[in-house]
Amino acid sequence: MLAECELVLTGKVVLTDRVIEDGYVALIGGRIVAIGSGDVPKAKQTINYKNDYILPGAIDAQVHSRSQKDQEGFAWSTRSAAAGGVTTIVDMPYDDGDLICNAERLSLKAEEAKRECRVDFALYGTCHPEEGAAKVQEMVEAGACSFKFSTFGTHPERFPRIPPHTMYECFAEIAKFGLAAGVHNENHEMVTHMSGQIQAQGITDYTAHGLSRPAITETLAMAEIYEIGAVTGCSAHVVHCSVGRGYDMCAAYRQQGFDTTIEACVHYLTLNEEDHVAKLGGKAKINPPIRPKAEVEKLWAHLAAGNVTLVSTDHVSWSENRKTDPNMLKNSSGVPGLEVLYGLLLKGLHERGLPFTWAARLLAKNPAEHFRLSHRKGAIEIGKDADIVVMRHAPYRYKAGESGHNVVDWSPYEGMELPYRPVATYVRGELVFKDGDVIAEPGNGDYITPLTAKIEKA
Repeated sequence: MLAECELVLTGKVVLTDRVIEDGYVALIGGRIVAIGSGDVPKAKQTINYKNDYILPGAIDAQVHSRSQKDQEGFAWSTRSAAAGGVTTIVDMPYDDGDLICNAERLSLKAEEAKRECRVDFALYGTCHPEEGAAKVQEMVEAGACSFKFSTFGTHPERFPRIPPHTMYECFAEIAKFGLAAGVHNENHEMVTHMSGQIQAQGITDYTAHGLSRPAITETLAMAEIYEIGAVTGCSAHVVHCSVGRGYDMCAAYRQQGFDTTIEACVHYLTLNEEDHVAKLGGKAKINPPIRPKAEVEKLWAHLAAGNVTLVSTDHVSWSENRKTDPNMLKNSSGVPGLEVLYGLLLKGLHERGLPFTWAARLLAKNPAEHFRLSHRKGAIEIGKDADIVVMRHAPYRYKAGESGHNVVDWSPYEGMELPYRPVATYVRGELVFKDGDVIAEPGNGDYITPLTAKIEKA
């Protein structure tokens, strides 16, 4: 017999396979203890959300909280997260001035994040190109949930290229611990050559970025990533893909029995070159680039076919002066998105007649499994952390500067009409956002570490 619950939420409960129209979720001690419909369990407090959707809190698989020194930080990124229904962020290892490539740096970052985060967090590690796989085990022991690499060299120290032979060595070591290796997928030589050609031709307008990084720069890199994963037995993950051909490749490797996965950042599902890059210029500069409308529709077709593993933001809040250079190629790459991740995905699903169960899978269940966090996170399911977002059908136009939850006032999604908005976010059963206000203070977040294979000391 179920003991008296601390809290019961009622509404349309979205599971990964169905929606319970007259549903409830019951909580005790920050965990989910019952899910059902009809008569609700006895509770100290019951909140009736009526026709609102009760969904699992999102796990944003790709957040850059510290890409610009003294700019955002965890207090701001997780404020945006709470306001958007993101209950766990997975932060990237490319901090400005500090590559997270050993246990000491990872542990220090975890301590600092624990003091600043308003929602829960997990951390990527990476490897320095000169050290290879030497520090993989110590980072696993320090709690890294995955490892991130790049086939393109953005910066030799902050965001270095990892050459194929080093990536092979790292993948083989990571495979021992049952974790995934995620890779930024742009072929370095191809991008360098194409960028040089565009500059030599004097092309500087909004088209310059896409021309400098055509689709083949992604797919060449993906062939390298997936082949190394296939040979080493490591879970091989592409952290963002903007072209349909890339999803074809991932699906083909999976059909051959290999553990390949792929991520569609929400901007690739929402923005296109003709309507948005042409208007926004540098504020829509992202690596890989935003593609034409036809390519966006291919991604949605792959999503509907089940070929997209995760949806994320690749969130980074560059100051506006780094996104407004008239020369497209001189702008920093990346955009903020944590506050509207859920809203944007539900908008796309709604417009294409796809069920909201897709959001439960792409934003929660699949990321939790991918990062080996599903012992606690990822679903409205008995025994899991009570990480929940309540989304209401209340159309509004998004204004990034009006909410007060973002460190920057600009967004590539500025002025878009979103049909659904978050009205409440719960992290481990605790209300962290309500009706436009972030309630959680810095220090509220927990460091979430994965279940990994047994670590045997050498």
